Amino acid sequence: MEGYLPIEWCVLWALLSAPCVMYGLWRMKQMIQQDRRVLPLMAVCGAFVFVLSALKIPSVTGSCSHPTGTGLSAAFFGPWITSVLGTIVLVFQAILLAHGGLTTLGANVFSMAIAGPFVAWIVFVGLRKTGKVGLGLAVFVTAAVANLVTYTVTSLQLALAFPADGSILSAFIAFAAIFAVTQIPLAIIEGIICGLVAKYIVRVKPDILKGLGVIGDEEIAKIQGEAA
Repeated sequence: MEGYLPIEWCVLWALLSAPCVMYGLWRMKQMIQQDRRVLPLMAVCGAFVFVLSALKIPSVTGSCSHPTGTGLSAAFFGPWITSVLGTIVLVFQAILLAHGGLTTLGANVFSMAIAGPFVAWIVFVGLRKTGKVGLGLAVFVTAAVANLVTYTVTSLQLALAFPADGSILSAFIAFAAIFAVTQIPLAIIEGIICGLVAKYIVRVKPDILKGLGVIGDEEIAKIQGEAA
């Protein structure tokens, strides 16, 4: 939350996050120039992140538990563009909802918009390359991983800033244990929602996902056949 982290940590996380977001802006510009049809889907993914991550449960850690919604964007657009969407969402939430903060923006961006989506994207690509995992299940796992990695990194950020009796490891375990109570079930629920949303998008607008290389004709036909 606003003002919770010492200023030196706010500056450090902002410096680490800035290059990723800047590169993401460049990647987003390139993608839009190649095919402007991706814009509506980007907007949907951004709105999805905003709505899900706004559903917060206050935590005694000084942070809060909530879905992140970044897994869907990571699966469709990769981690760099997701970092931009996540940053936009976090700025609006800090200004309009007092959720997060401007001083802690760099830390929140790094955990929710960079680290979580990056690891989740690697998982998504790995699952899809096996050729044995369907889009819905792959997005389910991706969304859950994005959520859990986000809060693992958040726990580390808090532990670095507030070590318990001088021990970062003890503080990390304490913060992670508190988050786990709510984040594990939230991650599962978020995964289910994201998997269903992904399959719905395939049914109504498969051409965009096909153009992004997320899905092929055979799987599109299979998913659309399930809905028929």
